[in-house]
Amino acid sequence: MLYRQLDDSKIQCIACERRCVILPGKRGACRIRENRNGELILLTYGKPVGISVDPIEKKPLYHFYPGSPILSYATVGCNFFCKYCQNWDISQARPEDYEVPYIPPEELARMASGTLGVAHTYTEPSVFYEYARDVGLNVKRMGMKNVFVTNGYFTEELMKDAISFLDAMNIDLKGDEIFYREVVIGAHVDTVKRNIKKAYKHFHVEVTMLIIPGYNDNEERFRQDVEFLREIDKDLPLHISRFFPHYRMKDVPPTPIETLVKLYNIAKEELNYVYLGNVGDKRFETTYCPNCGFPVIERHNYHVKGMLEGDRCPNCGYKIKGKFKEFRGTLEMPTTA
Repeated sequence: MLYRQLDDSKIQCIACERRCVILPGKRGACRIRENRNGELILLTYGKPVGISVDPIEKKPLYHFYPGSPILSYATVGCNFFCKYCQNWDISQARPEDYEVPYIPPEELARMASGTLGVAHTYTEPSVFYEYARDVGLNVKRMGMKNVFVTNGYFTEELMKDAISFLDAMNIDLKGDEIFYREVVIGAHVDTVKRNIKKAYKHFHVEVTMLIIPGYNDNEERFRQDVEFLREIDKDLPLHISRFFPHYRMKDVPPTPIETLVKLYNIAKEELNYVYLGNVGDKRFETTYCPNCGFPVIERHNYHVKGMLEGDRCPNCGYKIKGKFKEFRGTLEMPTTA
């Protein structure tokens, strides 16, 4: 799926907006989509890595069936080259770097039984889309949910197809155009913003911004991004995440807590649901009623400590944005990355 045949046995991949033109025997930027005799082959089909059960809050999704466990997996490969990637060992890998057993999509879907469903996550699901799609359709037939944790650089063709099985997305909004060009390497922020707008019309969407000192922590730039989200919907949940040194940015210090709190307060001026991640402070993980300020969902370190019944504030009756009817209780099982 998701490619066009061109002249001289070349093909163009249309899974992500890099839209790689791939010569025979070569691969796209993601390293997992190959032109084999004029046809696109997904080299990681049926080869998931990093399978685990996580709380849905770890995606992070705070307004999509809070407290539910969800099966999470990835394959190797990514269309971004973020210098700070937490999962670089799989996102920047080639299929040859990992020996993993073949797992048919229907088997991976069955592994999610007893959870909310499947999160296609850790790397970028748009580049292993054909496998994610087949897993997702099986998950859907079993009455469960599908989630993409994505950098938002997928094509409109992919998004149109994903409506058949996908329920929710967490989309990264990483920075301005310079950030996408120099830190992500060769990408464009307008494409991500376009996809956030369009995805919000079809799926439950939450947005994550990882704040890196000296790179994307400018308050004016941040205000512009918040205003962009406010124009979509003031109820769109925003997760502001703390950076820790990693991969090729080990010389950059962790984000100061005071910076995150300042940005949190700026975002709260425009958006109803704002959270701080990687901080460990339940004050900034709790969902508050936008009307009366009552703590309707209390959280701490991915665990739900208190939960509203239905979708109404128990104090004032205000309707809380999200999906809540299938709440499954606090997740107590250990999790792995």
